[in-house]
Order: sequence, then structure tokens, then C-alpha cells
Amino acid sequence: MRLLSVAVMASLLPAVPSAALAQAGTTYYVDSKAGNDAAAGTGAATAWKSLDKVGSADLKPGDTVSFKRGSSFTSGLTLTASGTAAKPIVIQPYGTGPLAKISGTDADCVVVKGNHWRISGLRASGCRWSGFEIGGDGNELVGVQADRNIAGVFVTPSGSRNTIRASVLTDNNRMSVNDDGGDNDSGAFGVLLNGDDNLVTGNTITGSFAKSKDYGTDGAAVEIFNGDRNRVTHNTSRNNETFTELGAQKGKTATGNVFAFNVVTSSRSRGSFLITRGPRHVVGPVKGTVAVHNSVYLPARDTIGWSCHDGCAPSILKLRNNVIVVGGEAGWEDGKGADEDSSVYKARKAKFKLGPKSVMADPKFVSRTDLRLRPGSPALGRGRTLTPAWYGGKALGKDIAGKPLPGTPDAGAYQR
Repeated sequence: MRLLSVAVMASLLPAVPSAALAQAGTTYYVDSKAGNDAAAGTGAATAWKSLDKVGSADLKPGDTVSFKRGSSFTSGLTLTASGTAAKPIVIQPYGTGPLAKISGTDADCVVVKGNHWRISGLRASGCRWSGFEIGGDGNELVGVQADRNIAGVFVTPSGSRNTIRASVLTDNNRMSVNDDGGDNDSGAFGVLLNGDDNLVTGNTITGSFAKSKDYGTDGAAVEIFNGDRNRVTHNTSRNNETFTELGAQKGKTATGNVFAFNVVTSSRSRGSFLITRGPRHVVGPVKGTVAVHNSVYLPARDTIGWSCHDGCAPSILKLRNNVIVVGGEAGWEDGKGADEDSSVYKARKAKFKLGPKSVMADPKFVSRTDLRLRPGSPALGRGRTLTPAWYGGKALGKDIAGKPLPGTPDAGAYQR
């Protein structure tokens, strides 16, 4: 695929309420090299030095904290204040050079306990568990970076209506549980969603995998566990173990999650696009998952497009307008099977019933890395017209390159 810059991708995404709304607060500055916590902090020449100073500051709605590029910190940043929808508290970069970096295995790097923060221009690397932990409501991560964590971004069970967009989550490749037996290894998440109604859009997520004693390797670009109505759209996924895996504890739910307009490729020897479960599984049932307009290319033999097992049914998984090429199994279902239609598959084998407009054929991708469609592709014009509820709302009704959907759409993440 032709990779777009984060800035270009951000421009293609729907507008999100943010700091563009009038800021009337105070701007504080932080510089790990030349700062002084005894200074006023209200100018670059009087910048603060430490994260502790930021965490203890009496920040108000509309305030801004500017981190100098090139700064480096080895303790965590905990944000407990709250902004408002009209006046979020903003974190942003200033100066030139690399993003300010927060690292250190003694703490999670950035922990957001408050509401209505807009955080950009930070890198969280090699943290205790997560790079960014979001536990509040109405927060936005935009243009951040996270690497070498167990989870690049972790939205806790109390985190809802948050947005993670236009960010780069790379090689979050550590396990939190990795022991012999028990079918319980866990870790290596680009994004882990335990909360509800969050939006993950326009991100580049790569290298989410790690060695596992139970599974050989494990990891996911976006893992959803006990989270409802999350929308995962317009993301670029490369070389992750799985794009998404869903589960729920007994007594909990992971209902109504949507995956749309994502581009998923991998050169790894194994991998999958989507894994979900029915009621007979220990972390099932996962109900109402929807996957539409995704383009997937996983050429290795030990790969699978999607799996809906331990009691699959149309109420468990619905798929429309996808293009999935794998070297292994296109899809797998048991029970009553998934509700699948209007897609193109190419694989060595498949264990599911094709929908009326789905076909097994070469979709004619431009190349192994460019999943646009060449002339004559059977995916052209194959899609069904879908209402906005299928892909997460009217504002998200564009392909991954920002083109509006035509009346008769193509299958896959790209439209002509």
C-alpha cells in the first residue's frame, strides 16, 4: 500500500472536537534539560523540568502544557485534572527535534485519570506496562508514539468515549503473562480496549507480537476485551500477529464492536485478521462484531482471514465488502455460521459458506504492499451499499484514502 504520512492521514479523518476550540487558559512549558521546577513555567525561558511538577500542577480547563522536543524523562506522568468538551487541557510539543520521550519500567509512562485531555507530541517507550493508559472520558491521543511496551495504548474499563488517532504504535512486543500451560499468555498489544465507545482511527500499528510459551507467538494490533461499541477504522496494520482478537469474561460483554476500512498486511510466517468467539468459549460469547470494507493480505501458509468459533452465529459476526487474501484459510465458522456477503477471498482453503455476492477469486491488488485494486478486479463494484451504522457513523463513511463511498461501492478499504 502507498503509506500516507501521519499529517496527511489526520487531514483525511473526520473532525474531532479538540483544542481548536478557543483556549483561554495558561500555557506552561516543560524542558527536561534546561528547565527548573522552581521557575514560573509560563514561558520557554522559565520552563519546568520534571513530570512531577506537571502532575502536581493545578491545571484548569483550557490550559496547555508544552513539552520541548528532545526532552527525556524516566518517571511516569499521571494526569488527574479534567478539562471540558469546550476547553480540553492540551499537551503539545514545541521546538525542533524528536518528540519528548517518557520511558522507564517502574511506571506506566502516561496515565490519564481525568477527562477531556488532548495529548499530542509525546513518545512513550519501554514503560512498565502501557505507554498511554486512558481511564477517563472524552480524551484524545493524536500524533503520539508508543513502542516497546506491553500495550502501546491501554483504555481501562473506566475509559469511554476516547479517541486514539493519527498515531504511530510500533513494536509493542512484550508479554505480561507468559508461562507454561493454562492457555493464558497475554501481551504485545498495539491498542488494548477494555472500555466502551472508543474510536481508534487513522493509526499506523506495526510489530505487535512476542514469543509465547502457550501459543508460540502472540499479540494483536487492536485487542478488545470486555469493551462494547468501540470503532476501529481506517488504520494501517503491518506485521502484527493478529489484527484484532475479541473476548469477554463471563458476566461481561464485548458487544457491537466495528472494524471498517482497515488495511492489514504482514510478511510474518503466521497471522490473522479477526478472531472472535461464540458462547461455548471461555471468553465468549462476543456478540455483534461487524467487519466491513477491510483489505487484508497475509501470504504465509500459517494464516487465517477470520475465525468465528465455539458457537458462531449471525448474531456473533457480520462481514460485508471485505477483500481477504491469505496463504492459509480464508475463514472458519462453526454452528450456524457468520453472516457474510459481498466480499472477495483468495486462499488455499476455507471453512465457511460464501454469501450470495461473495466469490473466491484473485482480487488483483496493485502489489503485495499496495492493496488498491487493478482494472478488472472482481472486487470492483461488488460491495453492497451499507447504512452508516455498519461502519461506525456517517463521519467515517470514506475509504482509507479519504474518498467518499460511491452508490455502488467496491469491496475493500479503497474505492476507485
